[in-house]
Amino acid sequence: MMNGVTTGQAAAFVGVTVKTVRHYHKLGLVTEPERDGSGYRRYGSAELLRLVQVRTFATAGVPLAEIGALLDADAGRFAASLATVEQRLTDQIADLTAQRDTLHRLADRDRTLLPDRACAILDRMSALGFGPEYVAAQREALVLTRALVPAGLDAILTQFEQRLADPGYIDLTKRALAAETWEPDDSRIDELASAIADFYLTNPALLGNPAAARTWTNAPTQYRLINHHREHQAPIAARLTALTEAKLRAAGIRIPRPDSG
Repeated sequence: MMNGVTTGQAAAFVGVTVKTVRHYHKLGLVTEPERDGSGYRRYGSAELLRLVQVRTFATAGVPLAEIGALLDADAGRFAASLATVEQRLTDQIADLTAQRDTLHRLADRDRTLLPDRACAILDRMSALGFGPEYVAAQREALVLTRALVPAGLDAILTQFEQRLADPGYIDLTKRALAAETWEPDDSRIDELASAIADFYLTNPALLGNPAAARTWTNAPTQYRLINHHREHQAPIAARLTALTEAKLRAAGIRIPRPDSG
């Protein structure tokens, strides 16, 4: 009876596949034993021990390309290498945990893309009777702000909070939304734009603080992309915005122009 076991038996004993054993051989992690008289490779205790060691390190997350050097290292290098592998695994765990948390947040689409403060503002809009289309447009504008001008997001959120606490703002905004059913040449559009501009001039705090204004004047292209988002879907609202901004500029308020940047 010949000593040693076949490749299939060795794989079964160690808990891997024959293909994996052959891959270890190919990488030079385990030396291939000699063939016996029948042409079969026979694995003795030394080869089995090496297979177990390689399998154990691979299962622990050590890259196969590093296992050979690790097994052949002295005690000092061995400990240092293990510490490096442990740190890498710790980093991977942190990344995977963050990915899992993001996946869980996908159940609430808003909270995947926006901070809780912004989500509370969107909820407030709905509670005040603003329709889903309007809320969706504001959500998208906030997402764009966070991506394009992250330094301006807090100021925008503060502005929203202040505006939503003002009944006059809510009334004018709802009037502007209702105006979408008007004809493009309706004289009431200009009248409403004047009313909105006058409201802001009477309540300048609702236009934001000077630091917030500088953020937007320093990023006119981003301002245009965000503030005029979806305007093709609401032409009257777009005209109202343009007229209101023009009146505010005429009154000395610094607002980026639509053709700037």
